[in-house]
Amino acid sequence: MSLDLKTTVQPDAALSPQQRKLNRLIEKIEQQKIELAAWQQAKTEIQQYARQTLVPFYHELQVILFQQLEQLWHSLQSNDFSKADMAQLDDKIQSLAALLKDSQALSEQQLSTVDELYTFYQQHAEYEQAKKARKKASPATEAIFERTESEPDEGFGEFDELDDWDHAQHQREREQAKLQRQQEKREQAQKMAEQSLKTVYLKIAAVIHPDREQDEIKKLEKTELLQHANAAYEQQDLFYLLKLQIQLEQNRGATQKGLTAEQIKFYKLALDAQSQQLDSQIDDIIASLNWTKKAKAVAQKSKAGKVQIPDLYKQIDADTADLKQQVKVEKERLKYISRVKGLEMLLENGAL
Repeated sequence: MSLDLKTTVQPDAALSPQQRKLNRLIEKIEQQKIELAAWQQAKTEIQQYARQTLVPFYHELQVILFQQLEQLWHSLQSNDFSKADMAQLDDKIQSLAALLKDSQALSEQQLSTVDELYTFYQQHAEYEQAKKARKKASPATEAIFERTESEPDEGFGEFDELDDWDHAQHQREREQAKLQRQQEKREQAQKMAEQSLKTVYLKIAAVIHPDREQDEIKKLEKTELLQHANAAYEQQDLFYLLKLQIQLEQNRGATQKGLTAEQIKFYKLALDAQSQQLDSQIDDIIASLNWTKKAKAVAQKSKAGKVQIPDLYKQIDADTADLKQQVKVEKERLKYISRVKGLEMLLENGAL
């Protein structure tokens, strides 16, 4: 279903600024619909390409990292290490457990092992933190009183970390507020589109209902138009219904030169909602196809120029090449970790 439509049959030079804006919005939505269709078609193909190229190396890397985790935990339990080396081993095991916690490449038994280690280190970290807090509580209180008596103009250094925390918290709250505003904008656009969809459909049905037409030729034309309108309503295609309504408005009489200001205002509001919906649908597809930080950076960097379908294929190829190299490095590291002397060498050089 398509209509070649502008807001009036007049030349562009004779249009009001509002009508020209509405025409540009119509053209924009036409392009958005083409772009969305292209992304919808490409989504499955891109996912299939990633499963064939990137995912096998990703799974292989996850298995290698799990083998490192197991070997390091075994070595920590069965060998004597210095306090500094034990700290390195604990940090590495903890980071590997956090990394593998939600892996889809591991078996249930392997994930159970990961979860046990992850929980152990989380509880250990909480215990150590609480222990330090208790230890510092009394001396910190005394230090505040001492500085109050001897250095009344100083003594607020202990609050620097709190200021840093407040700043970080403020940044997180700003980001959350931004996401909340974006979500509210989407919900408003969705609500506006749904309301407009029903309103426009009912107006069209009232105008073109074939039962009200006596002329048989016009009755057939209206029957076909109503079928298109019904299909558009079922598909929630507000854009098509708006275009159809504008066309019907234009065809009402030969003396009508264009849409009224009130009609243009309504159409612009409804089309703006439709445009926002289309943008959100495209953004959601692009976001679903970004697996890595690099890919997400590409999307953010290209916001002005829009991410193109070939960009994601290129990023998958680049990520696959990076994974190949990382698999090679981690395999070599596993060889060293599997031998006590090799592990000691890694610890000594800080290359664990």
